[in-house]
Amino acid sequence: MSKNVRLESTRTSDDVIFELRDVSVTFDMDRGTSRVLDNVEFDVERGEILGVVGESGSGKSMFASAMLDAVVDPGVLSGDVVYHPENGEPIDVLGLSDEELRQFRWEEVSMVFQGAMNSFNPTKKIRNHFVETLKAHGYDVEEGIEHARDLIADLFMEPDNVMDSYPHELSGGMKQRALIALSMVLDPEVLVMDEPTAALDLLMQRSIIRLMEKIQRKYDITIVFITHDLPLVAELADRLAVMYAFEFVESGPTQEILTNPAHPYTRSLLNATPNIKAPVDEMKPIEGSAPDPVNVPEGCSYHPRCPMADETCVSVDPGYYGIDADHRAKCHHWEQSAEAVPLQGIRERIEDADESTYDVIAADEDSTPVVTLDDVEVHFEDADGGIIADLFGDPDIVRAVDGISLDIYENEVVALVGESGCGKTTLGKTAIGLQRPTGGSVKYRGQDVWDAKDRRGDVDVPHGEIRKALQIIHQDPGSALNPNRTIMHSLTMPLKQWNPDLDMADRQARILGMLERVGMSPPEDYAQRYPHQLSGGEKQRVALIRALLMEPDLILGDEAISALDVSLRVEMMDLMLELQEIFDTAFLFISHDFSNARYITEKAGGRIGVMYLGEIVEMGPVDQIVNDPKHPYTKSLVWATPDLETDKGDEEMPIRDIDIPNPKNPPSGCRFHTRCPEAREVCSRETPEPTSSDGDEIHQAACFREYDNHEYWSSPAITGDDGSTAGEAGAGAHATGQSDD
Repeated sequence: MSKNVRLESTRTSDDVIFELRDVSVTFDMDRGTSRVLDNVEFDVERGEILGVVGESGSGKSMFASAMLDAVVDPGVLSGDVVYHPENGEPIDVLGLSDEELRQFRWEEVSMVFQGAMNSFNPTKKIRNHFVETLKAHGYDVEEGIEHARDLIADLFMEPDNVMDSYPHELSGGMKQRALIALSMVLDPEVLVMDEPTAALDLLMQRSIIRLMEKIQRKYDITIVFITHDLPLVAELADRLAVMYAFEFVESGPTQEILTNPAHPYTRSLLNATPNIKAPVDEMKPIEGSAPDPVNVPEGCSYHPRCPMADETCVSVDPGYYGIDADHRAKCHHWEQSAEAVPLQGIRERIEDADESTYDVIAADEDSTPVVTLDDVEVHFEDADGGIIADLFGDPDIVRAVDGISLDIYENEVVALVGESGCGKTTLGKTAIGLQRPTGGSVKYRGQDVWDAKDRRGDVDVPHGEIRKALQIIHQDPGSALNPNRTIMHSLTMPLKQWNPDLDMADRQARILGMLERVGMSPPEDYAQRYPHQLSGGEKQRVALIRALLMEPDLILGDEAISALDVSLRVEMMDLMLELQEIFDTAFLFISHDFSNARYITEKAGGRIGVMYLGEIVEMGPVDQIVNDPKHPYTKSLVWATPDLETDKGDEEMPIRDIDIPNPKNPPSGCRFHTRCPEAREVCSRETPEPTSSDGDEIHQAACFREYDNHEYWSSPAITGDDGSTAGEAGAGAHATGQSDD
């Protein structure tokens, strides 16, 4: 590419590869100018892995777009963005022509986006995407494809299977890794990754983090890793940069930021992040909310939420204060921040954690369960088999739920964790009567739910009463709220249906009271808003209110907080538990995040169930599941959960294959045996029943290792198809991936 645009360098170090000076991004709106990147000054160092963290809407993605001059219209990008190639003069990125910019974005700097599926043409095989990219930049296709094969193998996938697949034939994790390989096929100097693992499960996230470490060392590239998940990037990054209100408020070496942060926002963010190891009562939400980009506060942008704010903070925008040579923060009072916002969690662990903040009533397991699932099966015919398969062959069967028994008691909190496609959501919807089982039974207080629905036999509890008693909070509350109706209207409708005796005044009073109780004040204002006028956390509160207005016995929370920032998750879970006390309801909490499941169940004295390919492989009290897991799959999930500990050494991955098997054709015997580092030959042909080696009926695992005398102990060990053993991800990945849960 032509590099005839030059700027005189202002850098002070030969190690800087990107300079941003006074960089802003603005959008003109009817209500004013929205400044979504605010006079940013920042250097990216050559060869480093930089982690950029912050809440949603803080400007992280705009920072990435500014680096590549990729801000979409009608956004206006201003300032100086200077790229320093390893050999040659600096390049003014904003001064490149369209053709020069097109080449620059692949050959010098490449980007990996969050939505891998949207980055591939669904009508073309993965190989064609590589070929087109190589041809467009004048590279030798044959050599380029060989390089692509090496990259795919480095990312623990089988090159031929991936190359010859269409995007829809790959799992989410495989598509994301294929996109990483595509972004690196032209050997760029910088790889910008914008939330590349946000839609992936914990095991896949942690695996990709590990793979990126190896890729960075092997290919000697600079990586800018953008995420809202601070614990996730902590293990990977050499340096962390924290964004708030469209600017960097602190940056420095990762270990320094985690152990000695100087900005009160960074300290509060660390305290608010759900953590699998920290005492739950030490995790505190950040009070207040992030500023509107049209109306950013004068002075320090954080002062409305900061416990140290004074008149100086209100009126004077702080510059960067040097904490040490590589650590800086925008805070007038950084020297007092440690005292004002003490770090909690793993850094100042309390050996004997206090009792739960809420006096949550423990489940009374001597009483009749609210919901009973007995040997429940939910099998689906594969909808993607195509018309030919439907006409001339037997359809594939997806065993989403395969023989699960579970009791849920009054006021109990049960969390289901596991990877996408394991059947969590299907099991949850079956438990509340939204999904008809194909086998087994589902009972509400002893009444078969589907007998009541079909009016079959003697019905003691009408189906309408069951529907009212079993409610759901969806993952995306925005899609569950009518965009054309006010919040008052959306909340009034279920009350009118299920409480017809209430008059309009009573209904409105009850709704306003609930809005006030969940912190949406003044409630009269929020009641007249439309969904698009609410933040993500506010929409989720409305969804919680709508469920609780029915005074249910059980609420299914289907990934109910996964779309929220980590700083809001603790607040939302605290609210759910606070309202549980008032309404005497049980929660079935579905999550792929072990930290979230651990937080809510430990505060409630609940249980965690671990699901894998349609089966519950371990169930027990949260403390035992987290600190003394019995099943190898549970151990791998605990290992994969980020915990802000960056010094983990070179511990091996406790799993043989990164990719989950195809649920249309699950492995025989123990379904985890193809990935299990402890698997032996008997595991491939026999299915273990849940048991406990110490006789603990509450904590059980479906693993032969829990049997004292079993053929397992004399059976030969299993290794991967390529000879891999524990700690090595198998390269023989399936070409077809799992269905989404």
